[in-house]
Amino acid sequence: ARAADALHRAGIIHRDIKSANLFLSEDFETIKLGDLNVAKIAKNDLASTQIGTPYYLAPEIWQNKLYDYRCDIFSLGCVMYEMAALRVPFEAGSIQELYKKITKGVIERVPPRYSDDLYGVIKLFLTKEPKHRPNVKEALSMPIIAKKMETYRGLDIVRDKEEVDRL
Repeated sequence: ARAADALHRAGIIHRDIKSANLFLSEDFETIKLGDLNVAKIAKNDLASTQIGTPYYLAPEIWQNKLYDYRCDIFSLGCVMYEMAALRVPFEAGSIQELYKKITKGVIERVPPRYSDDLYGVIKLFLTKEPKHRPNVKEALSMPIIAKKMETYRGLDIVRDKEEVDRL
């Protein structure tokens, strides 16, 4: 979330936040966000190009609507869900089925070993309507996230594959 915050403050929407673009350092304390190949500089804080990894795309992108930084929050919600449930929140056998599931916005609860607070944050991040999703600053200030972020030393941006190889 801190890497998304840095990007958003710079006027950049990542547009492809997914587990495959998060890199854990050898000390297991630093997570880096990489692959800015589909990132977009937002004009007037809005964008309209449809691009990214389908399982992590926000409903507004699927529907070819204008989107803003909160599409990255949706993607973060997908990653959080995947980390807890060990599967993506919207599974489908076809692109059409995936479109329907994401735009409907119904998810199963994460396994019961995870708190209702965590599930509530994930549901909030995966809200269909972007105006009801938090922005990254609001997300970082949520107690459950703020507390967890204190335990990690850093969250940085990985600029290219060579930097990933040095992790």
